[in-house]
Amino acid sequence: MGPGGGFPYGDWERDIQAISDWLVAEALGRVQVRPLLAGLCDALNVAGLPVLRAISALSTLHPMYVAHTYTYVRGRGNVTSDIPHGAHNTDAWQKSPLKVMFDNDVTECRFDLTDDKLVAPYPLLGEARDLGGTDYVGFLTPFVTGVDVPDSVHDLDGLMTSWVTDRPEGFAAKHLRALRRLVPRFALAAKLAKREETALNIVTAYMGRDAGCRVLNGQIKLGDGQVIPSVIWYSDMRNSTELCESLSHGEYLAVLNQYFACTAGAVMEGGGEVLRFVGDAVLAIFPIGEDGGYSPEDACAKALAAAGRAEEKLEKINAERRAQGHPELDFGLGLHVGEVMYGNIGVPARVEFSVTGPAANEVARLENLTKETGNRVVVSARFSRHLDVDWRSLGAYRLRGVSGEQEVFAPPKAG
Repeated sequence: MGPGGGFPYGDWERDIQAISDWLVAEALGRVQVRPLLAGLCDALNVAGLPVLRAISALSTLHPMYVAHTYTYVRGRGNVTSDIPHGAHNTDAWQKSPLKVMFDNDVTECRFDLTDDKLVAPYPLLGEARDLGGTDYVGFLTPFVTGVDVPDSVHDLDGLMTSWVTDRPEGFAAKHLRALRRLVPRFALAAKLAKREETALNIVTAYMGRDAGCRVLNGQIKLGDGQVIPSVIWYSDMRNSTELCESLSHGEYLAVLNQYFACTAGAVMEGGGEVLRFVGDAVLAIFPIGEDGGYSPEDACAKALAAAGRAEEKLEKINAERRAQGHPELDFGLGLHVGEVMYGNIGVPARVEFSVTGPAANEVARLENLTKETGNRVVVSARFSRHLDVDWRSLGAYRLRGVSGEQEVFAPPKAG
């Protein structure tokens, strides 16, 4: 929460130097922008630069968001919010005082909050004045030096910050010099935080959160992994070949993503981990065990609940598709319990984090039985034993590659 012991508060130049040194030290650690902004603002207030409100907006590489904003208000702590893609087209951005920098190819802007004419076009300035603000300054800090200000915030790789004071005379010249000195150091720490977050966002989007975190923590070599007990989910879309042949590439991708929203979406909402999209199939697990997993009963309950949720999502999507005259979608799902090898497979220069082993093969065979039995969801006997529900026995079947016949079950019929 700001510079600690030995901080010299009382000597302006030494105070600003100490804050600068603290920011650099924080940048070398595991940075979190939200507490860093709060610590910086608190330190400036103690040093004699009254910061009433500060906002930082950090661009990010994320499939859903273009930036994160962090808002500090003195005495109230700070708040984090996510800015979705396309936000640069909204009325809020068009009326933002920070847009002035992009429009005028500058990296600094300032507004006197006591001047009604200056404040009127910008709702954010009105909010700052209502808090008691008297002066506003904004900075644009690109993460690449020697380049022009981008044409729009959508193209920005960098940090935007705004600072509001309630000092009656506004920011003094020494205050502005201090901010111009400290903001780039704050931006450096934010840039490093962004790199760590970007790495996590990428591996999470492409590998799943647990697998991604394992890789970032060093589990990256071929063969790295462990044997874990899990509920294994394998779902496959029905009639995908016919759909692919009858639809354009764009239309088929849209259909595929609707199906994934039903199945993979239900897994993630239910606490499972989606590991792979195998063409139009979803491979996922609900881990069992003390190391971040569930009890066998809870894992099976979560997986079965996710299966029900996937069917509900499918019915909703199919109702919309029927109304539009489009063919309905369907899928088959196998659920199994067993030990799997959870780790890196492939070749040394190109690895993939996934699950392998007999249980992973068996769940794919179970999914194949959904066609033969006419049931959308088929579970193994081992899975069924963990939940006390009115299972419907579908009989005994021989699974390819598995010795002997295996009794399989379907969930109770709805209603």
